[in-house]
Amino acid sequence: MDEQKLRERIEAIASKRASLEQLLEQPNLGTLRIDVNQALEEIDDLIDEFNRTFPEQPMT
Repeated sequence: MDEQKLRERIEAIASKRASLEQLLEQPNLGTLRIDVNQALEEIDDLIDEFNRTFPEQPMT
């Protein structure tokens, strides 16, 4: 897989982050809150790792 395709896939994943943050604000989330927090952490880790691997054009 080339860098551009990888960048596009990670950008697609990163674009879902805002939806997870909104979901986390729901008061009736219950134990699902743990999974949402984990997903947010994993997205952040993925973006950080991508930025370390391709530092010339970091994603935010």
